Amino acid sequence: MLRLCTRNLRRNGFLYRPLTRNFSYSKHLLSTKNFSQPHTSPGQQTTETFANSVRPSIRNQVLFFLFGSSSILLYSAWATNIETALVLEKLKSQSSVWQAQSIANVDLRRFQQMELVKGLRSTYKYLNTQAAEIPQLIRPYLNAAYVALLQPYADASEGRRLCWKICLLNTGIWLMWQFQRLQPMMNRAFVHQPLSGLTYTLLSSTFSHSSLLHLAFNCLALEGFGSAATTYLRQAQDKNVPGQLESTSSYHFLSFYVSAGIFASLVSHVANARIRYPKLIAQLSSPVSRTPATDTWASAVAAASSTVGKSATTTASVASASAVTIPGSLGASGAVYSCVTLVALAYPDSQVSLIFPPVTPIGIQTAALGILTLDMIGIYRGWRMMDHWAHLGGAAFGALYFYYGPSVWSHTRAIL
Repeated sequence: MLRLCTRNLRRNGFLYRPLTRNFSYSKHLLSTKNFSQPHTSPGQQTTETFANSVRPSIRNQVLFFLFGSSSILLYSAWATNIETALVLEKLKSQSSVWQAQSIANVDLRRFQQMELVKGLRSTYKYLNTQAAEIPQLIRPYLNAAYVALLQPYADASEGRRLCWKICLLNTGIWLMWQFQRLQPMMNRAFVHQPLSGLTYTLLSSTFSHSSLLHLAFNCLALEGFGSAATTYLRQAQDKNVPGQLESTSSYHFLSFYVSAGIFASLVSHVANARIRYPKLIAQLSSPVSRTPATDTWASAVAAASSTVGKSATTTASVASASAVTIPGSLGASGAVYSCVTLVALAYPDSQVSLIFPPVTPIGIQTAALGILTLDMIGIYRGWRMMDHWAHLGGAAFGALYFYYGPSVWSHTRAIL
């Protein structure tokens, strides 16, 4: 089922925080007339403007994406190799039958599923032993609750279980947002502010949701499309490199998901730094946005009269300036869009249905194209409810990973 997912924008101020953090300019430098004044030095004339001197950087953010995605890829490939070797040894040690025949990936995964069920049953017996002192009247209800929670977990696919764990992490961060004392820290560490100069928030903001509705939409979408994406990654591994054993696809999906989230945040950051920020500076430095000087009583009266005569122009200017503010962003929508695009390309004949009318099933590629078209219209029209650039960045990463990701994953595992 296709879920509507958004990467929220948070309007926490677009100039004050980054300027006060990274620069020691006095307050008068923030006036609009200084945004277009060139800086000069003794014996040298320069054309550098204040706007260029505080222009947001993208170099550190690009380096963070390259380092972060490479690190998670190497770790995931290494962990997959280690776990596969351990499962293979354990499988061979339990039965001599496996010594005489080849072992396939399906055998490793079936064995892991059996081990999971065995572990859950052992935990159930242990809890029953510990609950011996609980009144007999309450004990059946506790047993029923345990079965109701863990039976779906045992029956779910490996990818769905991993998506549930990611959703639990998202929920924990959402709970932190609910404490007023933590608000300053959350705004600093779990919202990506394009003008803050921070890089790690490209990742931390991917797991951050301050709204319950935002969290619910993203988790519902991740639970469906994330599990399907994991299935495709497993099938691609079995098809492309049949001889390379892989007992789990969880690490592969984790690498894909984290890299997709960082890349989506990076695309949003670059759009803010290279498109929205220059527009903002241009509007602030335009003659219409400057406030006339009122040093004398006569000039104040003249300024007031001019304001009355140009009220429509001023209102339009304020509305236009507010449209290019640079708020922070957060949410898992970019990574979810990567999952949607990957699934749409991997299973083009699949159908999905919306959670709002019309609920008639439609082709997944038609649905994906529709929501991406909506994002492009949102960018063109300047809609501010969602981070449309992050959505498009996530979709682009999903498409690239469909064509090149599985082969990169196999080569990485082979060299480790």
